[in-house]
Amino acid sequence: MHRNDYCIIMAGGIGSRFWPLSRTKKPKQFLDILGTGKTFIRQTYERFARIIPAQNFLIVTGTDYKSLVLEEIPEIDESQVLCEPMRRNTAPCIAYATYRLMKKNPDAKVIVTPSDHIIFNDVKFLEVMLNGLAYAETSDALVTVGLKPSRPETGYGYIQVEKNDAPGCNNTVCKVRTFTEKPDVDTAKLFVESGEFYWNSGIFIWNLKSVQKALALHLPDIADLFMRGMEKYDTPEEESFIFEAYSQCANISIDYGVMEKADNVFVFAADFGWSDVGTWNSLYLHLDRDGNENAVKNAKTYLSNVSNSMIDASDPNKLIVIKGLDSYLVVDTGDVLMICPRNNEDVIKQTISDVLADNGIDFM
Repeated sequence: MHRNDYCIIMAGGIGSRFWPLSRTKKPKQFLDILGTGKTFIRQTYERFARIIPAQNFLIVTGTDYKSLVLEEIPEIDESQVLCEPMRRNTAPCIAYATYRLMKKNPDAKVIVTPSDHIIFNDVKFLEVMLNGLAYAETSDALVTVGLKPSRPETGYGYIQVEKNDAPGCNNTVCKVRTFTEKPDVDTAKLFVESGEFYWNSGIFIWNLKSVQKALALHLPDIADLFMRGMEKYDTPEEESFIFEAYSQCANISIDYGVMEKADNVFVFAADFGWSDVGTWNSLYLHLDRDGNENAVKNAKTYLSNVSNSMIDASDPNKLIVIKGLDSYLVVDTGDVLMICPRNNEDVIKQTISDVLADNGIDFM
């Protein structure tokens, strides 16, 4: 482990697509959605703790989740939890952590990661991370990690690499040509067939000076806001300063604000088995299933003529009886019972949006 190697974990989302399991008070990253006995954020910390010292983690999360972070990761100090007073997407999140860390160690090399991914091959994954940190030591590149696509997935963003680099790109550094948000299925098929596109993992690796320079160039208003706090970071004045900064901050992603505009963006193309488990249907695909392709989690069930479905319950002592369903999602949290077609993410998303709009904050 190197003293200049750091990890920033972004843990401020509310996981709305996993409603009603994920709620505002305890969102997805603080839940054991996979049934492994560990929450997503705990798994993320343990994965990176193999190569990053405990004192070199920064967790950026919502003010309401500080105690949850410290409960899940008791190895870190309270000062390592950076609290966002409001959600402003990933660019302000990364800017806050960047300038806070700049005060402490301007020579830092940083991995920035979401808190809720599945990694299937930790050995290969950590090899890519270490290679990325070594690359960041001597390069001013902004590196993102891309995954070789195994299917025409419409739920992920895509990264296109320069055509000349594409044939030998796996496990190497390639110049990024374009970023594309979640495509339709026909476009996704073209992406996969071309061999030039990789799934965008949302994991970044860079040295602090490079990302600070990029923020100042492409998001000067945000960079200036957080630069003003250099004397206040890690002091009693930090909280009030951050509240004021976030009140003035644009809501913008780091991809849109920086990565799509910068000319020094590269991708580490890899194949270590990855999923962002962003939807109920993607979770279903990662759970063990019975002979009828049903995934049952935390539930006692009696199923008759039920197939390709997922049943998740909060009370393992409640008997759930279902007859005659195919490809459905059944989620029972005690105060909410949701039954929806499993493989239509747009329907699930719209249903959740409509329910929360009609029922207010009581069920959020």
